Parts: sequence; C-alpha cells; structure tokens
Amino acid sequence: MSVPALKDAANAADPAKKREEGAFFDMNVDKSDLGRPDSLRYNILTWVLDERYDRAIEELKDFLEKPSEYPNFQSKVTRYINHSIDLIYAIKAKRSFPGINSLTRAKQQELREKFKEHFRELQYVLKIVEKVQGDLRIQDVRSTIYVVKAAWFASLAIIVLAFWLDIVNGLAKTSVVVFDDGFGKLANILAEMIGF
Repeated sequence: MSVPALKDAANAADPAKKREEGAFFDMNVDKSDLGRPDSLRYNILTWVLDERYDRAIEELKDFLEKPSEYPNFQSKVTRYINHSIDLIYAIKAKRSFPGINSLTRAKQQELREKFKEHFRELQYVLKIVEKVQGDLRIQDVRSTIYVVKAAWFASLAIIVLAFWLDIVNGLAKTSVVVFDDGFGKLANILAEMIGF
C-alpha cells in the first residue's frame, strides 16, 4: 500500500516542480512581441514557450522546404532558419538542464540570462525572416506596377502614333486637297473680277 502513496506523492511533486521551473524561466513576453497570431514567428515562439521544441523545429523545416512564389526566397532565409533551429536547440538545452536546482544562484541566474538571450535572438531572427518575406513581396508588387505602367505608356504611345499617322496620311492630305481646291476657286473668282 505504501508504493501507490509514493507514486501519488511523486506525481504531486512533479507539477510543483514544473511550476517552479516555469517560474524560473518565465519570460513575461508581451503578446504583441510574438507577432500576428497566424504568422510563423507567433507559432514558433509560442511553441518554444510551451516547450514544444520538436514541433517548432518541424514547422521551421517545413517552412524552409515549402515552395515559395519568390524564386530567391529560400536562398535568402536558409541561414536564418538554420540559425533559428540552433537557437531552439540551445533553448531546449538550457530549459532541460539536469540538476538546475543544485547549481549556485549565480549559475542559475547565468543560465536564466542565457535562456532569455537565446529567446530574444530567436525572436529577432524570426523578425528578419518576416522582413525578408515582406521585402520580396514588395519587390514583386513593385515589378508588377512597373509592368502595368510600361504597358499603359506603350498603349498611350501607340494611340498617339495612330492619331498622328491618321492626321498626316488622312487629314493632312485631305486638307491639302481642300486648300488647293479652295485656292484655285478663289484665284478663278479674282481672275474673273479683274477680267482675265
């Protein structure tokens, strides 16, 4: 009968130990620092805070392998994603450090500061990935705008050229014929009035 009692005591101590470790590594992160709720940064950082490191690493690898609509996106973010994975492994090592309670207060504080430093760096690197993605999206939109403007100017130039050719080949020749005929009639009227 004493064995189940020991298991119950160990199970009761386990959540208390988790809460103590959670308080030890508490980041007090503002939700606005995590990004939009549907973004990569938000997902990765919340999974790291929830100690779901494998899920965060899997999400980063899937993000890197997913085909992108921008041709040079993967080459630009590969090093950042790999660095983020390394940071997640470092955070995991700091949080699951064996015998953390047996360390001196100074070592515990140093471990806590390293954890916070890695987390902030992970947050910064994920912001860079989002910025690269945003910059490529803006470049894509700009190139689309340039193409639309070029097509508009080309259409305008063709319309102006068509009007000019119509005036030169059509209206100008007609105007010369009308003017010549009018001048001839005027000359005949003047010649009759003078008596030629």
